[in-house]
Amino acid sequence: MKIVVTGGAGFIGSNTCESLINDGIEVICLDNFLTGKKENIQHLLSHPNFSLLVGDIRSLADCTKAVEGADLVLHLAALGSVPRSIADPITTNEININGFLNMIVAARDAGITRFVYAASSSTYGDSESLPKVEHVIGKPLSPYAITKYVGELYADVFAKTYGIDCIGLRYFNVFGRKQDPDGAYAAVIPKFCAQLLNHESPVINGDGSFSRDFTYIDNVIQMNKRALFTENQEALNQVYNVAFGQSSTLNELFFEIRQNLQEFDSSVGILEPNYGPFRKGDIPHSLASIDKAKALLGYQPEFSLKTGLKETVRWYWENVAVKN
Repeated sequence: MKIVVTGGAGFIGSNTCESLINDGIEVICLDNFLTGKKENIQHLLSHPNFSLLVGDIRSLADCTKAVEGADLVLHLAALGSVPRSIADPITTNEININGFLNMIVAARDAGITRFVYAASSSTYGDSESLPKVEHVIGKPLSPYAITKYVGELYADVFAKTYGIDCIGLRYFNVFGRKQDPDGAYAAVIPKFCAQLLNHESPVINGDGSFSRDFTYIDNVIQMNKRALFTENQEALNQVYNVAFGQSSTLNELFFEIRQNLQEFDSSVGILEPNYGPFRKGDIPHSLASIDKAKALLGYQPEFSLKTGLKETVRWYWENVAVKN
């Protein structure tokens, strides 16, 4: 079994590559290191079942080279972040739409039987219904959300037109080890961890009442693998929420992270959050139904926010605090 993982040096990609290799599967990682990091896969480079192809999904030639002799594709490469897409919609479009099309065309031409791809919870847009169910979406609220929804539309057309089996995974606020805490577009959990470790007060966008369905990386890896290997024909050519199925506010998140970090550094206990303006493109609340994933893919998330944060905070203490 040989699997191409695009964006394999990124946060979700590198963790998934490692898990697949531990299962004895051959992995080809395609990454241009725009947001991925070589240090995420450094320990895999000498493994006989791991191959790194430095390339860009905006190049059809690179995509074609990556899928030579492969059986399955896990397409994770994308330019994430709602704020970044608002600041630079053109690059987000080039990578997330043109790159997606290049990759699925290359997969089709190579006779790949299954194409699993990263979708996004941002697709739910202005829909106010909770919990989010896969067949009820609203209008997108950002260029990023548009690009991720277009991927779903292309996958549906390619499945019907060319017979390639596609599965889309709408990730909800994934967090865990190896997630980059640096930069203007860092996700909230690594950012909070890094700031508290530096004895800085994190800034919460808004009043902290916005809520999210935070999803630990090992739950995501489970879903990635279930989508790649499912033999349930009914599960194919579908889109699934990937989440834990519970929501927490940003205020609750901050205090949970602070409490965990106090076990390593008691001085962070005096830090309080600062509150800034609400962020453009943000939805107030997000909560996923995972009933479909459970029913068709047998998904059983093992890590809640609380248990996932314990693992995550320990990782940041051991890897980020030491560097600082």
